[in-house]
Amino acid sequence: MTRTTPAIAALAAVFLFEMLDNSILTVALPAIGRDLHASTSALQWVTGSYAVVFGGLMLLFGAIADRFGRRRVMLAGLVLLGVASAATAAVTTSGQLIAVRVVMGVAAAMTTPGAMALAFRLFDDDARRVRALNIITTVGLVGLAAGPIAGGLVLRVAPWQVLLLINVPIALLAFAGIWRGIAPDVPEDLHRAPIDVAGAVLGTLAIVLVLAAPTFLVEHGAWAPAAAAVIATAAFVGRERRAAHPLLDLTLVARPLVSSGLAYKAAQGLGTAALTYLVTLQLQLDWGWSAAEAALGMLPQVVVLLAGGVVVSPFVARAGLAAAAWISSVSIVLGLGVYAALGTYSYGWVAVALVLVAFGTRMVGIVAATNVMRGLPADRTTMGAALIDTASQVTTGVGIAGAGTVLAAIFTGSIVAGDWSAAQTHQFEVAVRVAGLAVTGLAGGLVLCGFLRARGASH
Repeated sequence: MTRTTPAIAALAAVFLFEMLDNSILTVALPAIGRDLHASTSALQWVTGSYAVVFGGLMLLFGAIADRFGRRRVMLAGLVLLGVASAATAAVTTSGQLIAVRVVMGVAAAMTTPGAMALAFRLFDDDARRVRALNIITTVGLVGLAAGPIAGGLVLRVAPWQVLLLINVPIALLAFAGIWRGIAPDVPEDLHRAPIDVAGAVLGTLAIVLVLAAPTFLVEHGAWAPAAAAVIATAAFVGRERRAAHPLLDLTLVARPLVSSGLAYKAAQGLGTAALTYLVTLQLQLDWGWSAAEAALGMLPQVVVLLAGGVVVSPFVARAGLAAAAWISSVSIVLGLGVYAALGTYSYGWVAVALVLVAFGTRMVGIVAATNVMRGLPADRTTMGAALIDTASQVTTGVGIAGAGTVLAAIFTGSIVAGDWSAAQTHQFEVAVRVAGLAVTGLAGGLVLCGFLRARGASH
């Protein structure tokens, strides 16, 4: 075992937690709903709250880590993750579970931005860095792909709380590996510019309000959160334009390759989250499949995500980065469209949708990130990594929030109760089509924006 092995294992564990967390929990939503007597909107926030907090705080903690040390902030985040995950054992209400998920989102925001920088710091040559990053990200991808299946199988023999308690040994492994394998930050390498606290507050507030507004509108008829979201977003943009040391430099985001890559990545996060959320509920609640059967129903997605890696490099080499980006993104939109139009008729169409979206996801994760990095100055690529993760997490929350809000608006009664009436079954299927079409349209708009911005970079 080399001196870097513990560090690589630790950083792989961090990526595993990031990718495994929501994917493994999604399959347990019906069981959570029954156990905690949760409403449709509460189930939405069990997964959505994590993405909201993670996405909202990532840029802030990236800035904090640059100033106080990436290793130090990551270790603190791993301690918080272990404590929050262990608290799941004491959860008795949906509100308590959502609170736990919020704290886990904070922990994820503390650990993720610095992970890439720490991985680069392990080696002096690019070839070994690439090999290490390939190992680390592959472990995370296995978590994303295998999460639903693993979750379904675990639920056959254990309560749903086990799916979050798994994070405790993951956090312990990551903490030990980073403590042993990565040296403390050198003070001379840390940034000293002040943190844009006002921008961080406004940005987080804007994200939370954007995601919460649809639920408040449907359940309470309240327009105030939507208006507040617009105001907070405008205030954040205005603040970042005026700040001497902005949390987010908008001139960098406006660069064609950067905005193009972020748009593609946003479409991927939106589509994957909404499709997984809707399919999981459909298989179990509408079609009556067990958790294990539903997990196996996600197998086409798993196979493509894992096996698709062998075609990424040849495809990119033949098509080029620009074409690979829009082709893979279009695959996601096509998959969403297939599900929206035909997914309620038979599992075959669900499988087709899963395959198309999984192929696009496997490709976009590489080409979109590469485009963002290509479009940034060499000294701002760490911010590029944070932007990519933020775009993915925010749109993941949007996908879950949008799908959950449509279900809450159309479906009457408790969605987790058994013995649906014929009218409720029809309402659920209508809601799936409406939500699917809405997500397809939004993802398609993002892909079109990405395509047009990428064309701008070549002119």
